[in-house]
Parts: sequence; C-alpha cells; structure tokens
Amino acid sequence: MQVKERSWYAVYTKPRWEKKVYSLLSESGFEAYCPLNKVRKKWSDRVKWLEEPLFKSYVFVYIGEDEQTKVRMTNGVVNFVYWLGRPAIVLDKEIQIIRKFLNEYTDVRAESLDLEANEKIKIQRGVLMNQEAKVVKVLNNKVKVIIESIGYSLVAVIERSNAILVRK
Repeated sequence: MQVKERSWYAVYTKPRWEKKVYSLLSESGFEAYCPLNKVRKKWSDRVKWLEEPLFKSYVFVYIGEDEQTKVRMTNGVVNFVYWLGRPAIVLDKEIQIIRKFLNEYTDVRAESLDLEANEKIKIQRGVLMNQEAKVVKVLNNKVKVIIESIGYSLVAVIERSNAILVRK
C-alpha cells in the first residue's frame, strides 16, 4: 500500500467566505486552517474583540494531490493559489510560524512586500544582515540588489522575505 503524500495548499475563497470555507472543508474531513486574528473593534457605545481572518480570501488545507478536485468543488472555494503553474505548496514550518505568531500576538496585520526598482531596503538575515541596498530588479520571490555602502557595487540576489523597505 502506497502512502499518499500530503501538503499544505493555499485556497482562494469568495470574499468574506474564509470561515465558512474552513467549516465546509473540516466537515468534509479535510484538515484545514483559517488563521484568525483577534482584533479590537470600537463602536460609539462599546469595544469588542472579534476574530477576523488574517489573510483575506485565503484558507489553508492539508491534502494529497488526489484530493484537489474535491477541495476545488467545495462551496465558496474559487481555486487554489498557483505558483509557477501549479497549486502552491505552503511549507509546514510556515503554517507553524503563523499559528505561533497568532497565539502570541493580537491585532496582527498581514502586509505583502511590494518592492520596486530603485527602492532602498535593509537586509534582515544572512551575511549581509543590516546592510542597506538599492533594489535593481524584482524576480518572483527574489530581489536583485546593489550594496553601495562598502565602496563597491556588489550585486546580490536575496529572498524577498529577507528584505524590509527603508522608509524615507
């Protein structure tokens, strides 16, 4: 008997259907995860803590490739999130980091890092940690940068997640 390999996939949902899709997937026997963020909402007469999806229109599901059609047919699911022409696989350690982060913090905001050429960034990890650099080109999940502060123009390709934008 062959063991079917399972992975985490990101599923794109209809707007504001994240919790419903999570419930439907769970009821169908799939392991699903909808990261919920505790947010403090203030009205004129009261303050209340609510749980809102951290990633708008996204839910994660742990399945094998052979189960993708059944997930895609779930009410509220638009499609899988694709990367390089295939449904994007999310690493287990990334799901664990999201869970841990949400357990430790409230009122979290998820922001995509949109970088453009000529912007200044600061490198967060690795040999070039804390160095400022200028973005030359953005390539999918990598950024090509020039490090000018050391008297030479060194060109390095770094992971996009390893860069933070330097505010002017």
